[in-house]
Amino acid sequence: VEVIGFVVAVWMFVCLSTSVLGYPNGRVREACANMVPCHGSSPQLSPEHVITVNGTVFKPGDSIEVHLSGPDFEGFFIQARDAEHLDSPAVGSFVLADRRRSQLLTCGRTKNSAVSHTSKAKKKDIKVYWIAPRDAPKHVQFLATVVKKYRIFWVKIPGPIVSQPDVLSPTPPLHATSAAMTASHPVSYISKPFSASDCGIKKFCIRNPTNCDPGSASCFFLSFQQEESSVFIEMSGPSEGYLAFAFSHDRWMGGDDAYLCVNEDHHVHVSTAHLTERSHPLLDSENALEDVSWRLADGVLQCSFRRSIHLPAYEGRFNLDTSYYIFLADGEASEGGLIYKHRHQPLVTDGLYNVTGLPQDIGGSRAPRLIKAHGALMFVAWITTVSIGVIVARFFKPVWSHSFLLGKELWFQVHRMLMLTTVMLTSISFVLPFVYRGGWSQQAGFHPYLGCAVMALTIFQPLMAGFRPSRHAPRRQLFNWFHWSTGTTARILAVVTMFLGMDLPALDLPDPWDTYAMIGFVAWHVGTDVLLEIHSYCLVRKVELIEDDRIQILQSLTSAEAEGRLFKQIVLTIYICGNIIFLVAFLIAINQV
Repeated sequence: VEVIGFVVAVWMFVCLSTSVLGYPNGRVREACANMVPCHGSSPQLSPEHVITVNGTVFKPGDSIEVHLSGPDFEGFFIQARDAEHLDSPAVGSFVLADRRRSQLLTCGRTKNSAVSHTSKAKKKDIKVYWIAPRDAPKHVQFLATVVKKYRIFWVKIPGPIVSQPDVLSPTPPLHATSAAMTASHPVSYISKPFSASDCGIKKFCIRNPTNCDPGSASCFFLSFQQEESSVFIEMSGPSEGYLAFAFSHDRWMGGDDAYLCVNEDHHVHVSTAHLTERSHPLLDSENALEDVSWRLADGVLQCSFRRSIHLPAYEGRFNLDTSYYIFLADGEASEGGLIYKHRHQPLVTDGLYNVTGLPQDIGGSRAPRLIKAHGALMFVAWITTVSIGVIVARFFKPVWSHSFLLGKELWFQVHRMLMLTTVMLTSISFVLPFVYRGGWSQQAGFHPYLGCAVMALTIFQPLMAGFRPSRHAPRRQLFNWFHWSTGTTARILAVVTMFLGMDLPALDLPDPWDTYAMIGFVAWHVGTDVLLEIHSYCLVRKVELIEDDRIQILQSLTSAEAEGRLFKQIVLTIYICGNIIFLVAFLIAINQV
């Protein structure tokens, strides 16, 4: 066991150490382009720190004081960039106000174009001076990455925009801004929650959970009602950031017609946008929406608007008399209207729908069917068939040694049947994510790597069993050890892989229930294993004492064996029932996402 633990620990260390590299000394030139620290985790959503400046107008050669402040933080990285092209290189140079806590870095060809920390000592604020270059763009925005702790950090926190004199306001960048989201038509206030009474009768509705009440704090609701040559659209859901939906020709983001309702300083701004793959939405400079209304109450965001079925004058707007997949997403937004990646996998309809066709009342799923099937099959394999098969092989050899099935001992046939079922279920399940993604997923972290290791061990185990030496062969003991260690390693890795997979966006079982349930299953299995081990030890000791006494040996041995057999069968029955309860709970959770 110690050897296996050491091997697994070394393997995990090698995998993790390749991507978890920090910069305690602040020399973060590797992050010049994307400003993302290589800390092996995802950035936080809602920034806690702010950037302020002492002026909003500059001329080449001017100095602007830049101040970063907020709760205690260990590291930071500040740049100035063209506000209209935030992916462009850093512009201008900085001068330090405190050389003990900050240092200058050179990003690209511009000397002193970024500022970072000198150590991981906690700090509450940093002050530097930005010097405008001779070839400065018309508008410059300050950006900051802040590291609170190693795995808690924010990337590209947006700061103020400073402009050269007599220059018009900048056009919006790729993320949402209040200027772009202001509707071109009067905005009114919604007085009450939406109603689902006309769903399937006059309205085409999408609800999640299915048949939920739009007035509840847990219901995502989207409805379309045709009115002559236009469609009136209502959208609501539990979000204090933004809600968005999109029409798509397929189940993937990219080339889609999107609509956003964003909470900015307790006012909701409605905008149309265009999605290009997995990037921020490109907001339209012109708004084609009419009769815009909104409401914020009790953590529920509501918005409604009207748009024409055909909008030939607006590029990127789809005709609403055609069938599409419909996406519904929610997420967080900053006070300045910057929207972040959706918190959950978007809700996607299970087929193509025409919202101006026959009214329907449908649901959707945040997890694709193939991913649901992948999770369900893995749970069946590694919660039931493997676990029961291991218990049978470990503790039921003496109980079922005199019972035979198809010419073999009963325990062996049951064990072999369960393990081959595991191989079959795991193999089918292993293929499904690749079919869904069309290849390898770059967004799933360590889950696919560990899954491949589990699949390899799952295939290797029965192949090794096919070359099992005879019972009394010299190499049988070596085989038994390899067979046990391979199976145990596979089970440990499978549990770790399931832990990681449950919170991936494509499945995302409800937190923290999924973690507690998996911990409960592990404790259930380990507890049963320990109980049977203790019972076996006590039974062996009892038989040894009986043999030592040499009194009524035959009768006592028979009684002890019967007692042990009955106890193990009761424990096995209870264990199987418990496993089935865990499995059903997981399958219900998978079906509901």
